[in-house]
Amino acid sequence: MTVNVYEQFFAADCTAAGVTRRAALVMLIADSEAGQIRYEAALTFFPHENEEDFAVSYDAYRSRTLYDAPGRRSRKREQKLMETFRAEIDALAAGIGGTVDWDAPLRPARFG
Repeated sequence: MTVNVYEQFFAADCTAAGVTRRAALVMLIADSEAGQIRYEAALTFFPHENEEDFAVSYDAYRSRTLYDAPGRRSRKREQKLMETFRAEIDALAAGIGGTVDWDAPLRPARFG
């Protein structure tokens, strides 16, 4: 079962595949199967042409596994992962020449 533990849209800056991206969706994803749990930090930049444009494209997507071990979801572990989440996302964004404006959320955070 895959769940977005946390997701939020932010203003961002990135050019990928020749397209200017003005927003990013950042996510902490939990994937559990057969007694194994994996957490992944992920982001995708997308064009965001206007205030209603949340058509997320996945051609500027990056992710990194933060935790992978036997077990199940843990709120304590998720809180610990959130402590370094922004730094992880910033590193992923920098890897493709992008930035996330953490001070400019486009929608409230959603927790799952």
